[in-house]
Amino acid sequence: MKDRSHPPAASPTPRVAVSNRQDLPIDGAALAGLAEEVLAGEDAPEGELSLSFVSSAEMEELHGRFMGEPGPTDVLAFPLGEDGLLGDVVIAPAEAGRNNPNLEEELRLLVVHGTLHLLGHDHEEEGPRRRMWEKQERYSGVRVRDEP
Repeated sequence: MKDRSHPPAASPTPRVAVSNRQDLPIDGAALAGLAEEVLAGEDAPEGELSLSFVSSAEMEELHGRFMGEPGPTDVLAFPLGEDGLLGDVVIAPAEAGRNNPNLEEELRLLVVHGTLHLLGHDHEEEGPRRRMWEKQERYSGVRVRDEP
C-alpha cells in the first residue's frame, strides 16, 4: 500500500502533518484544518501534530503494543510535547465506520477527540468527561454519546 501523504497547508504554527496509510477515502486537508482549529482554540503551544490514518491491521498492532489491549480501536493519541512535536493522533477509518455510518462525521469527532487528548483532556471521570465532550461537540459539530 502506498503512503498517500499530503503536505500540510501553509499556516502559522502549530501545524498538522497528515499521513494516509489506508484505503478508504478521507479529506486529509479538511481534517488537518479541523485539528489546527482545535489547537488554536485551545491555545496549544507551537509545534507539529502528526495526524495518521491507518488500516485496521496497523491499528491493531499499535493498540496491542502501546496499550496492551487486543484488537483494533478507532483512535489513539500519543502526546510528545518535546522538540517542537505536540504528538501523534492515529485513526483507523475502517474502525471509525463501525461506530457511525457517517464516516466523515465520525472522523471529525475522532480528530477532535485525539487532539484534545494530546492537550491533556481526559474522560475517565464525569466532570472532565463532560467538559471534553462539550469541546468535542463544539469543534466537530457532532453530538457525542455519553460513554467513558
